[in-house]
Amino acid sequence: MNLTAHFNRWIDSLGVAEGLAPLALRLYLAPVMLQSGWNKYLGFNGVTSWFEHSLELPFPVFMAMLAVGAELIGGVLLIIGLGVRLISIPLMIVMLVAAFMVHWDNGWLVLSDATSWLANDRVFEAVEKKARAIAILKEHGNYRWLTSSGSITILNNGIEFAITYFAMLLSLFFTGGGRYTSLDYWIKHRLSGVRP
Repeated sequence: MNLTAHFNRWIDSLGVAEGLAPLALRLYLAPVMLQSGWNKYLGFNGVTSWFEHSLELPFPVFMAMLAVGAELIGGVLLIIGLGVRLISIPLMIVMLVAAFMVHWDNGWLVLSDATSWLANDRVFEAVEKKARAIAILKEHGNYRWLTSSGSITILNNGIEFAITYFAMLLSLFFTGGGRYTSLDYWIKHRLSGVRP
């Protein structure tokens, strides 16, 4: 038996664990969605005002309610693996709106990293601002204490996270919640009468 056949048999033997990848995506995305939805809920009036005046979205109250609902309900559904393909659709829409209406002008990077090949003018400008901020903190603050939890950085707020979350949700749309690891899987098998 050749190497390819051995490899294919080994891959086939891993089928029992194929639900782990969708489970990992769901468990990564769920707290992100829940936190984002919760923040929008807590600051609902500010969110609706921002949707209306900054993003110029129609029906800002309704749109904010949809975003909050999608993220909060979606986060719970992702955790338990129920309706994963269905809930992925509105969550992908939220991520596309975030990427292209909120973060697009900032480029790709979330953090200002001038060493990245993806750095844009905005990121390069942040280098001088960061150096100045560090100098001020060293002169007027306890810099060692201020940086004891991590280094000072400047947020670029690019599309990186929104597009990454979109790609993860797109994968879940096609794979579903996962074999053995989602309620969707068990409900499907229960209704079909087929043993898993």
